[in-house]
Amino acid sequence: RMLSYIGGRVLSVVRCHKGVSAACFFKKHPTAAHAGMRIVPVKNSEGETSDYFCIVEASGLIAEAQQGSLEFHVWGSRADTLESPDMLVFDLDPDEGLPLSVLRDGVSELKSTLMELKLRPLLKTSGGKGYHIVVPFPVKSTWEEFRAFSKKTAKMLSEKYPELFTDNLRKEKRKNKIFIDWGRNTRGATWVAPYSLRARPGAKVSMPIAWSELNNVTPNGIDMFEALERLKGKDVWK
Repeated sequence: RMLSYIGGRVLSVVRCHKGVSAACFFKKHPTAAHAGMRIVPVKNSEGETSDYFCIVEASGLIAEAQQGSLEFHVWGSRADTLESPDMLVFDLDPDEGLPLSVLRDGVSELKSTLMELKLRPLLKTSGGKGYHIVVPFPVKSTWEEFRAFSKKTAKMLSEKYPELFTDNLRKEKRKNKIFIDWGRNTRGATWVAPYSLRARPGAKVSMPIAWSELNNVTPNGIDMFEALERLKGKDVWK
């Protein structure tokens, strides 16, 4: 199920060779190719090239799991069209102690705004304290346009509902508000993939859920065992 959303996208992974109670590390660059993986050369802003990787078959996911990879993070573009992002994400990160009902109101407001813009927002748990809204982006864009759109959307909502949202990165500006993190929509940035485990105690999952479940499923409410049960049903994002 995960492969249909991360296949062919540049990946970074969090590896925990001794489990989440020991040290984990973030891995962007492959040391060697393995089954189901493809090496992707990527140029940075200075013209220097580094090797990244993407998964192209289920065997690649299995190989990563066997090496201790627990979290999978993806680019917003595909490896074959690296400079044309097509999957946008907003991370709604609530201030500590903010009621869950307020967070859900914020998620609903962002959904409504995106639908007014003729987009099709999708919802997933983060496996942490917030929700993620993922948006298939139908317009061919550059990274600069993609980033500008997401930044403008976050700013617009913060100005329309200043008591509810902030797009300010500074922690002190987030008091009793929801931070709309739009910064994942930047070239080279990644966000946690649908169906990914989180490298935290409890084996929580960043799980796609239906919009009708927003008021019933908490951001960290799906663990590995419930995720496996859900996989017996249909893909709620299709």
